[in-house]
Amino acid sequence: MRIFVTGASGWIGVPTVTRLLAAGHEVVGLARSDAAAAAIPAGAEVVRGSLDDLDLLHAQAADSDGVVHLAFRHDIAFAGDFTGAVVSDRRAIDAFGDALKGSDKPFVLASGVLGLPGGRVITEDDRPDPAVHPRYANAAVTLDLAANAVRSVVVRFAPTVHGAGDHGFVAALVGIAQQTGVSGYLGDGTNRWPAVHVSDAADLVHRALERAPAGSVVHAMAEVGVPTRDIAEAIGRQLGVPARSIPPEQAAHFGFLAELFGMDAPTSSEITRRELGWNPSGPTLLEDLNVGAYSPR
Repeated sequence: MRIFVTGASGWIGVPTVTRLLAAGHEVVGLARSDAAAAAIPAGAEVVRGSLDDLDLLHAQAADSDGVVHLAFRHDIAFAGDFTGAVVSDRRAIDAFGDALKGSDKPFVLASGVLGLPGGRVITEDDRPDPAVHPRYANAAVTLDLAANAVRSVVVRFAPTVHGAGDHGFVAALVGIAQQTGVSGYLGDGTNRWPAVHVSDAADLVHRALERAPAGSVVHAMAEVGVPTRDIAEAIGRQLGVPARSIPPEQAAHFGFLAELFGMDAPTSSEITRRELGWNPSGPTLLEDLNVGAYSPR
């Protein structure tokens, strides 16, 4: 199949493109800069443009056998315009949906689980209220495309997609521990973060593209939930700093991660494993931390 991939130069995008190429697919990757174009794996075709080039997105989707939409405007979201990033994402989804309607071709959208109701294990059957979070609304719109003969699939990624080279949340926690001299966890640290190795995440995107039924949600979670105290202790061992409880009233210690790191978000992938034959085999999060995947270079 000819697959159009946004976010092809990103953390999950690069191994996904590599996996698709190895499976014999033709891949076209979207790149909005010279650096992004250079990062897309050899063997993939590169198309220059951005998520705001809606005519380009529509044309590429119409000329492809499927779309994998991993990109999100993190650049403007982290600069304070999260609403603008969500609107940009929605416009891209609408462009893809219009190009693919009536085709039964696959459309895979990247999403997440942080912010779903806590207190119990989240499953693929959970459908959050779109009014709660704007990215949930975009995911709901994607799933609704199944009614227009689009094989739409939402992949909910763990908040921690880990591995050597990761610059996400865990890397940020390492940076905070370096800066403060303390590897912290909130309260008693029993709240849990689900996790998945980046290689397993890419494998699941490939499987979802080829096999997931229309209107389905799949979970990229290799571990249901890793206690944040265990994460902090592993970081502390690698850096040679103490792991210590941070009282909730001092949550600002974690900066932008304060609310996220305090969430309890255990998440199952049992349905995904059963339906797609997905068996994650990469290192666990603690294994990656213990072997120095996040150690300062």
